[in-house]
Amino acid sequence: MADVIGRVGDNWGVTALGDTTTERPPEGFRSGFACFIGRPNVGKSTLMNALVGTKVAITSSRPQTTRRAIRGIVHRPDAQLIVVDTPGLHKPRTLLGERLDSLVRSTLTEVDAIGFCVPADQTVGPGDRFIARELAGVKGTPIVAIVTKTDTTPPEQVAEQLLAVGRLGEFADIVPCSARDGFQVGLVGDLLISHLPEGMPLYPEGDLTDEPEQTLVAELIREAALEGVRDELPHSIAVVVDEMAPREGREDLMDVYAHLFVERPSQKAIVIGTKGARLRDVGTRARQQIEALLGTKVFLDLRIKVLKDWQRDPKQLRRLGFYD
Repeated sequence: MADVIGRVGDNWGVTALGDTTTERPPEGFRSGFACFIGRPNVGKSTLMNALVGTKVAITSSRPQTTRRAIRGIVHRPDAQLIVVDTPGLHKPRTLLGERLDSLVRSTLTEVDAIGFCVPADQTVGPGDRFIARELAGVKGTPIVAIVTKTDTTPPEQVAEQLLAVGRLGEFADIVPCSARDGFQVGLVGDLLISHLPEGMPLYPEGDLTDEPEQTLVAELIREAALEGVRDELPHSIAVVVDEMAPREGREDLMDVYAHLFVERPSQKAIVIGTKGARLRDVGTRARQQIEALLGTKVFLDLRIKVLKDWQRDPKQLRRLGFYD
């Protein structure tokens, strides 16, 4: 079993992200890709955001929030780490679920290091063991086991979880951390970077993600729509930005037109809410996040449409951007 890196009871804080100001990186500079894998809702997106130092992936208490391989870029004086946040690996029940699992597996073969995330506040279960077996078949790629959410768990329980995770397989390192309070987030970055090859930066200084702005805007709208909805709704909500452009004659205002898609009329009624109150609340929260992202005032027009059983329909999945 790998040695456990770091301490359980202390808070070391987040390592400051540096600036690479020279054209040529220093000797020994490392750059490459690492992905996070784990069950749904184990804190992968929150951890990636903490490493990058800003929000590049939406987060929610709802499982299976992440639906794309979102890349966040960590710039440091000694390295550039591109973190790929993947959807939670799970037993799929729809065609969408099958495609998301396929996305995760293909990502595992393309990165230089893997972060296997297991939450400290939940006992190791069948889902974790399933992923550990999947990882056992990935040859030649270092795997760092990360026990997340230590801020929600007493130190003795974290220690027990570290031992339980160590029994799941052979890992290069095992480390506890909390993305919410910064505990050992910098150390997670150090460990992942230590497994990257030496090389030039892959992205320009200052880039935090390579996701198109329209994709990020659609994700922020979906994040707002996920808050407070019933259990069956999160999987049924998709968002497409139809148009996004500065208003003519107004450089300080961006017009955003988007559609929320659900699978049944009853779900549409839930999203709209009584006299449209819930949809207005979704629009307000989404607009605030989009303005923070774009750095400008935003006019947001949201419409809702029913696409029956879109998660199981290949044609509708392609329309919504989920390709084979």
